[in-house]
Amino acid sequence: MTLPKTMRAMVTMGHGDMDQMVMRDDWPRPDPAPGEVLIRVGACGLNNTDVNTRSGWYSKAVTEATTGGAFAALNDDDPAWGGSPIAFPRIQGADVCGRIVAVGDGVDAGRIGERVITDNWLRDPADPTNKNKTGYFGSERDGGFAEYTTIPARNAIAIRSDLSDAELATFSCSYSTAEGMLTRAKVTAEDTVLVPGASGGVGGALVQLAKRRGARVIALASESKHADVAAQGADRVLPRAPDNLRAALGDDRITVVADVVGGPYWPTLIDILERGGRYTCSGAIAGPMVSLDLRTLYLRDLTFTGSTVIDPEVMANLVTYIESGAIRPALAATYPLDQLHAAQTAFIAKQHTGNIVVTP
Repeated sequence: MTLPKTMRAMVTMGHGDMDQMVMRDDWPRPDPAPGEVLIRVGACGLNNTDVNTRSGWYSKAVTEATTGGAFAALNDDDPAWGGSPIAFPRIQGADVCGRIVAVGDGVDAGRIGERVITDNWLRDPADPTNKNKTGYFGSERDGGFAEYTTIPARNAIAIRSDLSDAELATFSCSYSTAEGMLTRAKVTAEDTVLVPGASGGVGGALVQLAKRRGARVIALASESKHADVAAQGADRVLPRAPDNLRAALGDDRITVVADVVGGPYWPTLIDILERGGRYTCSGAIAGPMVSLDLRTLYLRDLTFTGSTVIDPEVMANLVTYIESGAIRPALAATYPLDQLHAAQTAFIAKQHTGNIVVTP
């Protein structure tokens, strides 16, 4: 196969507003290094990490909700998910589905032609469980908002599915994030799980994956999205932020809150947890600064877990769930890559249900 020397790519030039994302038609196509593969991108999903990294929202200097715009208070010392700077220019985008078209030294050439999705956590092969040695695809190295991308061969997971590239590009970030949260909270069929923001990519994945574990799931979402959330399998769907959540829950007793929302409603979520309950978090799109009565935490024997770097087996497990049909995609919209600004604007507005992807 003859490969072009250049490619189309949406390149992020620095922290700031969307004008930092520049479409290039002449960006050098990468070559796979030893141990890597070259993927022709079929589709790449959007996620909050892309927005938060570009805008610098991860910086401790920023205290407001995710907006997708530039932050005047950005601290350049800690603007990325790992608390350290990243190099620009950078091609963002983590959730790739595509085909391997070339391999680096040490990789079986028989993998050329293989359809893959990406495991986005870039681990040290000699120390794969060390979270301090872990990077993220599209952050610590170039990602998938381009026609081609490279990734370590172990991070390109073969998948056999009748789903489209766009549908498969909805899984890698949202569903691995959700499964990581549920794994860390040790969710079982004995639990009743409350999912705020259940219409989003991670929220919908939490609903499906908690149901796969046999748990009862109560979802919170805007009323216009209730039918879509119910179709994901939620046992009950309540308004996004009921004034009296305890009354709205009725006889349901919440043992786990799986949250990516945070914000001013957060204390209400904690107050309804049963004694011995667990709160697990992997986001704060409504705001990172919350108020906690420590007496609620210790007198009720609650357990709080943060979840970012997932366990190594999570992504491999997800692929088996996809291939068996145990989980399904929630594709909200597909945009051409050169309309990434519009796609990200729609993503930030949160009027959709599920995931948004771009195609080169």
